[in-house]
Amino acid sequence: MDSPADSPMDSTASNRPADARDRDEEGRARNARPRDGLGRPLPYGTDGVPRQPEGVVRAPEETVAEAQRLLDAGRPFHAHEVFEDAWKSGPKEERELWRGMAQLAVGLTHAARGNVTGGARLLRRGAGAVTAWAAAAPGRGRPYGMDLDRAAGWARELAEDVEGGATVDAESRAPRLRG
Repeated sequence: MDSPADSPMDSTASNRPADARDRDEEGRARNARPRDGLGRPLPYGTDGVPRQPEGVVRAPEETVAEAQRLLDAGRPFHAHEVFEDAWKSGPKEERELWRGMAQLAVGLTHAARGNVTGGARLLRRGAGAVTAWAAAAPGRGRPYGMDLDRAAGWARELAEDVEGGATVDAESRAPRLRG
């Protein structure tokens, strides 16, 4: 009889089957490691927070509501994935809006993880993107009820705080998207 160590289903130190690659339901490579609320990978076999399904097409109002719910729960990485879905599936003229919103959420993620440089850079980049998108045409400052000036101001202030050495709690520093 073969020893358990000879089995093709041997677990590696990470509890993933040996020689296996994580795949989604369609067979595409996708990391299945559980994640914490800030999107950091956890060891296989541990409990993480539920992940956002990818590629979900939502109405813009649903995107904002779901992202706000995740931000309020201290899960900005997951909110970024919601914005990314809108960026990839929405109309071409809104892609920069949703990309900028995704950058704001991932900037908060990096800031909460303690990544000063990346957090501040992404917060400022996202603030610039949403500000530029709003300035490109009259009446774009409040798409789907979001206050883009307020969101950009929040991001720039948080970037300064992060660079000043502030520790960031994602839940308590979450932005209010609708004003």
